[in-house]
Amino acid sequence: MNGALRKPAPPLLRYRSVATSHVGGRTLNEDRFLQRPDVGLWAVADGMGGHQAGEVAAGMVVEALEGLDRFGSGYHYLNAVNQALQGVNAALIARAGAAGPGALIGSTVVTLMIHDGHYACLWAGDSRAYLSRSGALARLTQDHSLVQEMVDAGALTPEQSRTHRRANVITRAVGVAQPLVLDMLHAAVEPGDVFLLCSDGLTGAVEDVEIEAVLRTGELEPAAEALIYLALERGARDNVTLVLVQAQPARPN
Repeated sequence: MNGALRKPAPPLLRYRSVATSHVGGRTLNEDRFLQRPDVGLWAVADGMGGHQAGEVAAGMVVEALEGLDRFGSGYHYLNAVNQALQGVNAALIARAGAAGPGALIGSTVVTLMIHDGHYACLWAGDSRAYLSRSGALARLTQDHSLVQEMVDAGALTPEQSRTHRRANVITRAVGVAQPLVLDMLHAAVEPGDVFLLCSDGLTGAVEDVEIEAVLRTGELEPAAEALIYLALERGARDNVTLVLVQAQPARPN
């Protein structure tokens, strides 16, 4: 009887990832990415602020996440990532305060954590996470942006939001307010899943339906190259950064 109530064990999976970044239409690349397949952690950070402050902010986000180690449970893992980002948030607010009135040093962040057959995303800002499963693409995150709020209120259509003059105004980021408020979602991983983390340089230039078509191949390196090419071909005005993570059946010992 007790055996019938046991949850099935999650499938044994291994994870491959690729990451790439391009300066796009800017003179400085203020995006940063993280690949930590050893602990099941990936991230994209998109810095903001004048005089290279965005580069500093995104670098601090990635550096904090690089310092994390393995954890015994998903809860402790989530808590460790959250606390690391809270620490960066406080440090950036202090740094901006020392720079003078009105200074802002911040960064968006989107993270993917995989532990024991389940994934979780934590994010703030408009860098996104997607999941390609069985050829269909789903957006996992919702932008923290002014135009997203307008879409939610019915004042804009999703199509109009892409070209709105205030499309670059975000409402939440690391380094903006204390405490940092992160959104989170979690679910099970399935074999063949492909996750995409990206900065808005990609999604501002390439439609979701086009991303879906590229990821349908399941080949990570060509897909990453194709997405960067598409963004640049469309005249991407911002830095373009992406991380692809694929779940594959683990090889038997």
